[in-house]
Amino acid sequence: MDRSGEPPLRLVIFDLDGVMYRGRQPVPGAAAMVAMLRERGLLVRFATNNSMATRAMYVPRLVEMGVPVELDEIVTSTSATIDHLRAHLPDVRTVMAVGAPGMLEELRTAGFDATAAGDAVEPSYDGGPLDASYDAVIAGLDPSFDFRRLAAASTAIRAGARFIATNADLRYPTPTGFLPGAGSIIAALRAASGAEPLIIGKPEPGIFRAILERAGVRPSEAVAIGDNPDADVVAAHRAEMRSILVLTGVADAALAATLDGERRPDHVAGDPSEAAALLRQWLS
Repeated sequence: MDRSGEPPLRLVIFDLDGVMYRGRQPVPGAAAMVAMLRERGLLVRFATNNSMATRAMYVPRLVEMGVPVELDEIVTSTSATIDHLRAHLPDVRTVMAVGAPGMLEELRTAGFDATAAGDAVEPSYDGGPLDASYDAVIAGLDPSFDFRRLAAASTAIRAGARFIATNADLRYPTPTGFLPGAGSIIAALRAASGAEPLIIGKPEPGIFRAILERAGVRPSEAVAIGDNPDADVVAAHRAEMRSILVLTGVADAALAATLDGERRPDHVAGDPSEAAALLRQWLS
């Protein structure tokens, strides 16, 4: 394949579920693909829209699957949100968090004065002014989301807090089906506050841009490898990166053949071994 005229590849960003593993099972060939890229001196990152787990939670999971990884190589929609705030909204310090404990832990570890939405108001809260002001409301997937959290967060947004969403996935996959995703919570907050959120996670390009900025890599020097054309591929296009769709997760060959517009990847690989062969061609 002739790739003359394109900048050399420096960074490969992998989605996790559906690319590196499916549930608790590693995808065959994924670890070998990562090892090949490391041997050739490329940077690798692992990006997930999941905002509930801390980055540290992913390290032992990948190591057990034969993928040695450093904490800074893991990027969640929460950590990407933190990077975006530091780079573009440095005045945001006091935040209300609508999310799981892992998101709150990441925000506090990063130095933010973060309050859980459920702790921001009393159980009898009736919609009046809040006791504190917030620079931003950061919202992700919150399995304990309820009316009180909705009321507190929407009041903070209406009072002037920026509305930032870690991601807006409408559904969250489980081993047996789907649960409502962060997008369902974002939709409720949007309706209650009347404000539009800044969305960081895929399919918006914020998560990939945060990775590129931190790594010092241009979009033309990076490729995203994912299994979801509606998230991974669209985000890569919007970040002006190359994309490879692997058929080990959401998409199969029949779906891949119908993709167009932003959902159409630059290349399709049946599995990680095919993706690795393609990458070897680019690097030769």
